[in-house]
Amino acid sequence: MKVIICGAGQVGWQIARHLAGERNDVTIVDSNPELVRRASDTLDVQGVVGFASHPDVLDRAGARDCDLIIAATHSDEVNMVTCQVAQSVFGITRKIARIRAQSYLAPQYSDLYRRDHLPIDVIISPEREVAEAALQRLAAPATFDTESFLNGQVQLLGIVLDEDCPVLNTALRQLTDLFSTLRAIVVGVRREGRLFAPEPGDQLFADDQIYVFAHTEDVNRTLEIFGKATKKQERIVIIGGGNVGLAVARALEARSDRVRAKVIERSRPQAERAADALERTIVLNGDGMSAELLEEANIARADAVLVVTDDDKTNILVAVRAKQAGCKMAISLVNDPTLVPLMAPLDIDAYINPRATTVSSILRHIRHGRVRAIYSIGDAEAEVIEAQVMGTSPIAGKMLRDIDFPEGVLMGALKKGDRVLKPAGDTKIEEGDVIVLFALAADVPVVERLLQVSIDFF
Repeated sequence: MKVIICGAGQVGWQIARHLAGERNDVTIVDSNPELVRRASDTLDVQGVVGFASHPDVLDRAGARDCDLIIAATHSDEVNMVTCQVAQSVFGITRKIARIRAQSYLAPQYSDLYRRDHLPIDVIISPEREVAEAALQRLAAPATFDTESFLNGQVQLLGIVLDEDCPVLNTALRQLTDLFSTLRAIVVGVRREGRLFAPEPGDQLFADDQIYVFAHTEDVNRTLEIFGKATKKQERIVIIGGGNVGLAVARALEARSDRVRAKVIERSRPQAERAADALERTIVLNGDGMSAELLEEANIARADAVLVVTDDDKTNILVAVRAKQAGCKMAISLVNDPTLVPLMAPLDIDAYINPRATTVSSILRHIRHGRVRAIYSIGDAEAEVIEAQVMGTSPIAGKMLRDIDFPEGVLMGALKKGDRVLKPAGDTKIEEGDVIVLFALAADVPVVERLLQVSIDFF
């Protein structure tokens, strides 16, 4: 597949890394020569320097025989015009644009993106993706990562195992025997920095970070088995009143259960905009690093603090200060994946990586086959893929035990009709089933082949 990626920033870089690693023909376009040089030197991609919306630049990038264009520059308007040029001049059939300004995304203006207006096939909104990720973290406070699959019927839970976890040093197959009615399965373990898919005989140890698939009805029981208490979040403090913080506050106000939220925003104009947009949420204007302001927000009694400013270091420091002041849970927005190993030592409970959420969203739309959802884990270490089994797939009609999955792939859940099942060796995979797979990054191409994918998808 030939792909042009416009924008060599964080998102464009990660997408290029993913697609080039899967042997696609990738060209990256950016007006910054340094970013283009870094991408072409480090990744197996071609680089073109220039403005992505200019037809001659796209022509140099190979737009005449391109299958897909991803416009992920920092400018919404450049992304829009790029997709228009890609359609009008070069006839590129698949166009994805990152759009950040919420005004462009208002439902009443959705006609703007019709093929005869602005021909954008898929719009990705990082702020909305991150806000949704934040809400999921708040909904599962005992986890460091969470994502829902199968229309919300199955939850992926990232859990750090403490010393007092009751199932330490127990083989996974024993856990299956002990909790035979529990619809949950451990699909990934990160130990001493290395992520792997566990074998049935593997044991779990303190400080392991595990990824578990659990039926939504069994989430609380799953958390208890792994030593985590479940508690409803009633008081939440949001640091940062930009698009992400505002979207989270709005969603909390819309919930039926009463949540008391407060927003702290440093910029006075932004704080005023947030105050005007929110009805029941208290908005405080000031520096979230201020101990006095945190005290005024009653941080010691808060169930959670969500720190979503546009600066990673500020987010981390405010989260640490809030925890030291008595806040029960801290969630921090972190763009730089190299900072993630600091989360646990600093007692930050969970983090959100905007790049990972945006990359996951884009990948969901460019995977081959009947892929319904995709989620990128860690720093592109693994993917969770939800897909429908096609009749031509090599796995259709086989028992799970007879499918030759690579070592780094495990099935976490399976849906037959309206029933969600916990996969077992004697489970038969049939056409129309929807499966959820955990796959280490190196094994994703094999998974795509097993799902019987083809370039003809485009």
